[in-house]
Amino acid sequence: MARALALISGGLDSGLAAKLVKDQGIEVIGICFKSAFFGCDRAIKMCEQIDIPLKVIDFSEEHLEMVKNPKHGYGKNMNPCIDCHAMMLNYAGKLMKELNADFIVTGEVLNQRPMSQNRQALDIVKRESGYEEYILRPLCAKNLPETWMEKEGLVDREKLLGISGRGRKVQMELAEKWGIKEYPSPAGGCKLTDPGFSKRLKDLLTYNKDAKVDDIDILNIGRHFRINENVKIISTRTQDEFKMLKPMIKEGDYVFDTLDVHGSTVVLRGNPKEEDIVLAARIAARYSKAREEKNVRVKYRIYNQNKYNILTVEPAKDEEISKYMI
Repeated sequence: MARALALISGGLDSGLAAKLVKDQGIEVIGICFKSAFFGCDRAIKMCEQIDIPLKVIDFSEEHLEMVKNPKHGYGKNMNPCIDCHAMMLNYAGKLMKELNADFIVTGEVLNQRPMSQNRQALDIVKRESGYEEYILRPLCAKNLPETWMEKEGLVDREKLLGISGRGRKVQMELAEKWGIKEYPSPAGGCKLTDPGFSKRLKDLLTYNKDAKVDDIDILNIGRHFRINENVKIISTRTQDEFKMLKPMIKEGDYVFDTLDVHGSTVVLRGNPKEEDIVLAARIAARYSKAREEKNVRVKYRIYNQNKYNILTVEPAKDEEISKYMI
């Protein structure tokens, strides 16, 4: 029996591609990649529905380094799809020997994404993966040259598909036929395609070229303000956000809370001047129950130091701080 490694994102296309190959009597092992920008929860659900095992690969650190400077650039936002797909296929290629696999399956569809899945982009991904000869794209195989797996009879080309373009009708009909009920929308999954997150990530990488994986999660929390090249301020919106933010606070961060009323916890990260500290206190006051008051007391300290300082400030005005918001 032939064995294939199928890249499973959790989206419908990757699940269908794996199922299409599995139904030819080929053993399929799902491979899901985990990074600072996407996880594996959807892939786990998809593999349960199509009944294949799943191996999770955490390549967060290497992936982040690639995202900082992708060879083939970004898509509409901060998504380096060509470089990302090539990196995943390279990892999968290296796993083939370990898992005794014959080839790799992906769910890519010709021209589904004009920038990253046109014919030229698909060819670049194959070539740069280092495992060009071992890649099968079952959903659009009939639109592409025949692979050695098809020529040698490991895979029946007649049972593969020739999908092209952005339509989803064929995929949805297959999902219904095969009982695949849980799958996300085409745009879901990767934070790098989200405009708001991408704007925050671009800001982070502009001012911190040595950013690490643990600098990424904080981009999902609260309101973010870029004050200057040395200072960034984050303001929580809810108690749940504060609980998420608390373990991400680092040595040297300044932490602000209103003293007499409930409000946002504010974290200042960087090397602030006195006016930056005052502005952070005013932002804390703005996002508190005392936002309409003239004078609000705000306590602050450097994280892990016991000594608090207290400032009395006027809450910041929205028009004043909107220019800093990321």
